[in-house]
Amino acid sequence: MNAPETIAPKPESGPTYDSPAERYVNRELSWLSFNRRVLAESENARYPLLERLRFLSISASNLDEFTMVRIAGLEGQMQRGIETTGIDGRSPRQQLDAIREQVLAVEDRQQASLETLRDLLRGEGILIADIAELDAEQQAWLETYFTTDILPLITPQAIDPAHPFPFVQNMGMGALFRLKRAKPKLDLMEMVLIPGAAPRFVRVPGEQAVYVAIEKLIVHFAREIFPGFKILGDGLFRMLRDSDIEVEEEAEDLVRYYRTAIQRRRRGRAVLLELDDDCDPQAELLLREEFNVDSAMVVKTGGMLGLRDLKAICREPRPDLKFPPFSPRFPERILEHDGDCFSAIKAKDIVVHHPYESFEVVVDFLRQAATDPNVVSIKQTLYRAGDQSPVIAALIDAAHNGKAVTAVVELKARFDEERNIRWASELERAGVQVIYGFMELKTHAKVSLVVRREEDGYRTYCHFGTGNYHPINAKIYTDLSFFTADPALGRDAGKLFNYVTGYVEPTGVEKIAVSPLDLKTRLFALIDREIAHARAGKPAGIWVKLNSITNMPMIDKLYEASQAGVEIRMVVRGICSLRAGLPGLSENIQVKSIIGRFLEHSRIWCFANGKDLPSRQAEVFITSADAMSRNLDRRVEVLVPITNKTVHDQVLGQVMLANMLDTEQSWELHPNGQYERMRETDGDGGEDAAGFNCHQYFMSNPSLSGRGAALEADAVPRLKLKDQDKA
Repeated sequence: MNAPETIAPKPESGPTYDSPAERYVNRELSWLSFNRRVLAESENARYPLLERLRFLSISASNLDEFTMVRIAGLEGQMQRGIETTGIDGRSPRQQLDAIREQVLAVEDRQQASLETLRDLLRGEGILIADIAELDAEQQAWLETYFTTDILPLITPQAIDPAHPFPFVQNMGMGALFRLKRAKPKLDLMEMVLIPGAAPRFVRVPGEQAVYVAIEKLIVHFAREIFPGFKILGDGLFRMLRDSDIEVEEEAEDLVRYYRTAIQRRRRGRAVLLELDDDCDPQAELLLREEFNVDSAMVVKTGGMLGLRDLKAICREPRPDLKFPPFSPRFPERILEHDGDCFSAIKAKDIVVHHPYESFEVVVDFLRQAATDPNVVSIKQTLYRAGDQSPVIAALIDAAHNGKAVTAVVELKARFDEERNIRWASELERAGVQVIYGFMELKTHAKVSLVVRREEDGYRTYCHFGTGNYHPINAKIYTDLSFFTADPALGRDAGKLFNYVTGYVEPTGVEKIAVSPLDLKTRLFALIDREIAHARAGKPAGIWVKLNSITNMPMIDKLYEASQAGVEIRMVVRGICSLRAGLPGLSENIQVKSIIGRFLEHSRIWCFANGKDLPSRQAEVFITSADAMSRNLDRRVEVLVPITNKTVHDQVLGQVMLANMLDTEQSWELHPNGQYERMRETDGDGGEDAAGFNCHQYFMSNPSLSGRGAALEADAVPRLKLKDQDKA
């Protein structure tokens, strides 16, 4: 990717891109575009049926969170009279109008996808059924089940002057019934909230997998809830509430504040009311009045409410309808050291590529530190750790074994606040020093630091990650875990922890960069160097892999690089406010999004440094930060250089290059902000069976740094940039 010898001046008559809407894509609309790509996987005929259903549930879950946080935030701005515009210049009202139109279209498409999948699954012996289509024996079983297992959980609540409208919690679902009784004469409205303790879908016994939604059981057998009443009408509903938590800087006790805030979130302002198409008109009117939906969005559907819960059906034991099972590899190089993580890391840096390589390496690193008598201290950041966390267990064991253990627990991890408070309490009871970090900044960096006493003195072992210490996420998120005993990185990691725990701004940092202090500045300097190379006629290029890019200064800097002739290739899974391929602005920028079996989550920057990418001379960095203002300016993040030859080759020549070459799971971003699925075509215009699938490549081949001496170098197929054949 050689830069031109001379850079032609920008034509005076060319586009100027003065308008924000011409230069940038709205953040919220770009996110909705991402979720449409997720939803498209539910329509992907190449995928097994239950995996397609899982993508549908993921799309619905994503949309719920977007509604509870992003739509709620814009509505809150409007209510408070805040007119802050989006990156594209739209006001909150203009954004909401565009968002609501697209959300309704996505909801319709989700229901259409469900109907298609229901028909296809029926052909495979899995029914998501209406009760009326079941035989008498199945209906009789459901009636018995309702009486014994559901009815005891139900509390019907009358709605009249003596009984105020009941509270419906966030994501709560319920049914309203309009009832009449002749003697004594009585007309009333009753609400039945769907019990959270009951399964959303009931599986009818039998060889055929028959699932019935619990709300259908409640409506169908309502006569058993209301004996003596005539049911005049009914309606199903679901409620989403404002779920964001704003931190007040004057809060004296952050833990107590968050415990209270979590309770407030469950009672947040109504943001979305979902209704079934057949909802009784009087019930609908009551719901609209009680939930004050003048300021909320109302969605009526003839399909199913709460599609996120379809993930329960995906657990049906039908391996023929799921992706072939995949077992993560354990790096051979650590096994060659008899499983001794410290010995392997001391010998040479190593990067573990999740989920293709096991998260157990990370857990083993901490477990070994907890039991090793030579380990004197452990420091650990925790952003999301999951429900059953082996990482937490290892830290507790280390404290019990007399190690000095410090855990930085981030309470502001959205939707994990309650879990993190619980973990913090358990860690403190075990004797771990728990730090909550900054009031105004989230600590999002993923770092472990272990100090070990050895023959030649104390040695520091570090883990830097692009993802969380979450064992479940590590099975589906693509992330990098970098282990090193580099003394300089150890010293830098120590200064990072001192910054978080004691507000001591790091000085004399040798290798890493930390936001909000200098991470963005470091990236800008590296981009400026590529600009200088391009202007000098040298090869200049940037490869970057991120989850999102929305920061205007970063986008403008990449535009500047493109205009100078720097060739930029980006893999951005989610939100992308940058417009790629605009003549005179970003014609040297290519952007694609990879959506597939695994969730792309690692963040990587690669700079050509005067040579064609990929090359040994390139500078490579991994980071916990996306190119968003919150990551670069309002979070503690870390950028780590990769200098070890084998690890460098793996991250650049294996991980990044495979992402660049992927065609089977990639969507290309066009200048208008729209995405198109990439397809390799043969000479006749048909789909090429030889397309490249990066997930399949990683599942099939060992990593370079973890392969060990037992595997020859040529055991790992090398990739080429200019054609898609393996070397």
